[in-house]
Order: sequence, then structure tokens, then C-alpha cells
Amino acid sequence: MDHATITIGCGLVQGVDAVPVQIEATTRSAGDGTPRLLGLVDACVREAYHRVLQAFFALDLPSPRGVTTVNFAPASLKKHGSGFDLPLALALAGAAGLFAPERAQGLFAFGEVSLRGRILPARGAVSVALAARQRSARAMLCGGDDAAACAVVEGLPLFGAETIADAIYWLAGRRELPPPPPTAAPPAPPLPDLGDLRGHSTPKLAVAVAAAGGHNLLLTGPPGTGKSALLRRIPGVLPPMTADERLGVLQVHAAAGLPLPPGGRRPLRAPHHTSSAASVLGGGADVRPGEVTLAHCGVLFLDELPEFRRDVLEALRQPLEDGVVSVGRARQTVTMPAQFLLTAAMNPCPCGYRGHRTRPCNCTPAAVARYRGRLSGPLLDRLDLRVEVPVLLPEELRQPVDPDGTTKALRERVLLAHQRQLARQQRSGTTLTFTPNGRLADAALLAACDADHAALSALDDVLRRHHQSPRGRVRLLRIARTLADLDDRPAVDDAHVLQAAALRGLDLMGAMR
Repeated sequence: MDHATITIGCGLVQGVDAVPVQIEATTRSAGDGTPRLLGLVDACVREAYHRVLQAFFALDLPSPRGVTTVNFAPASLKKHGSGFDLPLALALAGAAGLFAPERAQGLFAFGEVSLRGRILPARGAVSVALAARQRSARAMLCGGDDAAACAVVEGLPLFGAETIADAIYWLAGRRELPPPPPTAAPPAPPLPDLGDLRGHSTPKLAVAVAAAGGHNLLLTGPPGTGKSALLRRIPGVLPPMTADERLGVLQVHAAAGLPLPPGGRRPLRAPHHTSSAASVLGGGADVRPGEVTLAHCGVLFLDELPEFRRDVLEALRQPLEDGVVSVGRARQTVTMPAQFLLTAAMNPCPCGYRGHRTRPCNCTPAAVARYRGRLSGPLLDRLDLRVEVPVLLPEELRQPVDPDGTTKALRERVLLAHQRQLARQQRSGTTLTFTPNGRLADAALLAACDADHAALSALDDVLRRHHQSPRGRVRLLRIARTLADLDDRPAVDDAHVLQAAALRGLDLMGAMR
């Protein structure tokens, strides 16, 4: 076929989303016959040409001779990643006449090609599938594993091929490729039960409130009291993900090159306190998701909170408020989803034993002030629940399991509270998507609370005694609304307000003394 030009759709993964890219291969050139790759391609994409040629040779496919120019459009974006291998191979094959040009119209392809011609998974296939659906692509072709992972994207015909020979023969109409079945989530090991932790009724209530309303939670207490054990059990009481949330989590993890959380659970990310800002927020030369994005629709657990770098903690303020994180670069700004439940644990002082029942604390007041000063006021203000986890006495550790403090019991309460929130929002018709109590604001929050005069008076008294800001008032109302949902109450009363103040760390009795 003389002077053929073939165009194959693909995608450039930036952060979590994919930008559509068109790969054009042509024989229309007056050059010396040496293929040229145009469009700001990096070394990985330039090497793809040689990988593809070797794959053609390994599979005894006709060599795509005569193709002199391959263009990756738009040319202003730097192309990177191994997902361009498969569309490049198809474009070369089509331009060399191995199938009719009209067979490639509206086709997207994505995948890495090995030297033996096998199509391997590539990072970000789900994002490319979503971009293809948005462009109303005719179909998307990729490797078998990626096709199975992308099968959850509705409205886009997907086909998985084992080798580029299968893909080329399918385009030529000489071979069939059955649609792949969706990938089942790997089985998950059982989570530890909250009932294994004796006592701690108030911290367990705080866990239920955080899970039911999406409230950020900070646990404070001496070492070994169970702070981390409580917080690592939160995924067991969270409500199940919706279909849209599952797709969002799948897209994020596929863009990061990670498998899905086991058992379809909400993700739990626990970065070490030595993590850099780029690893927590996202970044790198090609802007990959960080921990806040990997925790999207799940839990971000920061153990030893004051030990994290100050710039990392302060940078959390934007995603906590907006639900997204923006990473700026000279050429562009990449925005990634980051709607997560922040949970954290810390000691009360550098040695950890301030307020301990039996062990003395040797920290000076200045050392304690410096330690607590590592956390800024604006960040602490965004931690809705601030609860102390005390040291239990030996006889308290021998208590029988509290049936109301097990994971199963708390999960049932959380699910009922979640259903009440959903039903209330459906009745009001104020939002198109579900918004947990922890994110309600303004008129929607006041309407949801439906607080009487006694509740509002108690709220005013708390604000006055503890010098709370308008943001603190909103946080108290959100917590009170979740407490009312857990108690199956249609409206917030004064008891819920006072209980919310206690869970927020406002010691009313201490303030009155």
C-alpha cells in the first residue's frame, strides 16, 4: 500500500487522568528512509521502535518497511511511558499495509510490547480507557491483563490480545478476540477485630463517628495504649464503596502501577514519618500519585504525627479542604483526587509518658511546648476529633469483650448512620452525589442538624468558653449531626453538642474550673 497514513489513539497518563494522544505513521516522506519519531518523545518511547521491530521478527510478521515518519500528537506534550509500544506497533503495521486503514478508525490501544511480541500491562490503562470512552472511541485494544482490569469501564468495547500478531490479525479481520471478563478483587485476609482491644469505649466511639461521618481523627496517648491498633482497624467499620468509588480507586491504583486493595476494601495508606512531600502529595518528573491520592476514598494514617516534616503536614491542608491535590510544574499543573479520611496518632510529649498513671514524665514544659508546636493551629483545627487514649489498668485488661465495641457492632451502627445521611440528602435534593456529614457546609449543614433552641444555646456556650472560630462551630455541628445519626435521632439536641465538644477535645469541666 503506497503512501499510507495510519492513526491510532492512545493516552498519556498525567497524575491520575490520561490525555488523548494520536500516533500517526506514514510513508509520505522524502527522507533517507530512516524512521523518525516526532512529538517530544522521551528515551523510553524512542526505544519502543526497536522493541517493536524485534517483536515483528520474533513472531515472523512482515517487517513494517517504508515507514519513515511517526508523529505523536499533540506535539507540545512530552510523551513518556511504555504504554505507547502497542499503538506504535499497530500504526507501523497499518502504514506498511498489513491491514486496511479504515479498520483502525476510532481505535485506542495501550500496552507494552516485549521482545518476543507479547503485550504486557502498562501503568495507567484504566485512565486511558476512561479517556477513550470520553472520546467516543470505537474500541480499545490492550493486553489481556489490562483489558480485564479495564472491563469495569462501561460503554467502551474492550479487547485483550496476547501478542501483537493477535492484535494485527484482529485488525485485519483474520482473528477474533473475545471481550475479557472483569478482574475479581483478590481475597482479603480477615481484619483484626476492635473487640480484641479491651475498654477504650470513648476512642471506639470516636472511631465510629469518624467512619460514619468522614471526620478526621487524632488519637493522643502514651506508647502502647492502643492508638495505632485502633486506627488500623478503621477500614473494617467503613461503609462499602459505591460503583463510582470503586472505579475511582481502580483508576488511581492503576495509574500508580499498584494492584487493587484486597477484597474490594477501602484503601489504607500509612506512610512513614520520614516520607518526603513528593511521596505524600505526589510528584516526580511525570507526576505520579502520592499517598494522599492513593488513599482516595479510604484512610490516610499518619503514625507519630509530630515526627512528620512541617512542610508535609502543612501541605495537607489543601487536600483536606478541597478533596484534590494540585501539583504544579513549569509547563502544567496536574490535579489529582484526594478525598480521604485522615487519621493520626501521637504521644502527649517527647518521652510519651505525660499523664501516665504510673510512669513519670521527665519532659520540661519547654520541651513539651516545642513538641506540640510542631503541629500548627490550622492543621489541628482540621482534625475534627481529638481523643485521648488512656493507659488501662491490669484489671481492665481482663474484662470480657464488650459486644457493643466489636467491629461488627460498630460497623452495623456506621452503616445505619450512613443510610440515614443518604436518605436525608435524597429527600432534600440538595446534592447530586452523596456528601458525608464531615463535608456538609452552610445551609445544607443547618438543615441537616435541625437543632432546637437548647442545642443552639449549648453550642453558643461551648464557642464562648473555648474561643472557637467559625470553622470550629461548623466542625462541632458536623460531629453533633453524626452523633445524632448514630443514635437514630432526626435532629441534633444539646447532649449531642456537648458530646461533640468532648470528642473534639474541648474539656468543658476543665474550662469551667
